[in-house]
Formats: sequence, structure tokens, C-alpha cells
Amino acid sequence: MTALLPLNLVLALVWVAVTATFTIANFLFGFLLGAGALWLVREQFSTRRYLSRTWSLLKLAVTFLIELTKSTWTVVKLVWTASPQYETGFVALPLRVRSDREITLLANLITLTPGTLSVDVSDDRSTLYIHALDAPDIESLRRDIATGFERQVREALR
Repeated sequence: MTALLPLNLVLALVWVAVTATFTIANFLFGFLLGAGALWLVREQFSTRRYLSRTWSLLKLAVTFLIELTKSTWTVVKLVWTASPQYETGFVALPLRVRSDREITLLANLITLTPGTLSVDVSDDRSTLYIHALDAPDIESLRRDIATGFERQVREALR
């Protein structure tokens, strides 16, 4: 995949240059055309996984933006409440991701989401410790991370 993304970007730039229309929409259209062209020659360049991985990365980005918006709103409500009532706590999240880059991406996504902070990873890399600003239901938080970020990180990076 690492060699195909630059190739796809070059194809999009070529499209922009050929059409002489320098807009974001035209660049994105050229990127889609380039992805389609790479799909057509997937047997020669083994791009079979490239398109599905790109789709998985886009889904992960959208999920992150949605979670970022929801958690930001939750933290804003907690901060602006006259007498905030929240239950902070540490959560031990059993990991299904195994590689260093999967664990790092998951930990960073959790840390970048307001109200949660990745604190540590166990020595055997099987548990991620998270501090949550408001975690009244720890099992729900574990389930949300496992079925949201963690599942999509596995799809995008494997």
C-alpha cells in the first residue's frame, strides 16, 4: 500500500494538470479516477488490498471525527455544568490489536478524544490502561472502544 498511495496522488495531480482546473473537488475526482485505474490493473501491481484498506482508513477517519465531536460535546457539558457530577476512573482494556503500530494508533486515537487518555500498555502488550473523565459504565466504555476504534484499526492496518 505504501507505494500505491503516492502513485494514486501522482495520478490525481496529473488529472488536475491535464484538466487545468485546480480545485479540491477536481483533485478528489482525480484521486478517485486514479484509484479506479489502479483497481483495473490490480493484477499487475497487486493492488487488491489497496482499495479496501483505503476504504477502511476513510471509515476510521470518519469514526474518529464522530467520536471527537460527541466526546467534545460531553466534556463541554461537564465543564459548563454548575455542579458537575462525573465518575473518573482507570479502565483496563484487553487488546485484540497486537502490532506496535496498531497499539500506537489505537492509543493515540483514544488520547486525542477529549475525556479519555491512554496511560500505559502492559508489558505483554495485552492490556491498554485508559483514564476516563466520565466512565459511569466501564463495560460500556470497553465495548465501545473494542467495537469502534479497535475493530477499525485492525481492519485498516491488517
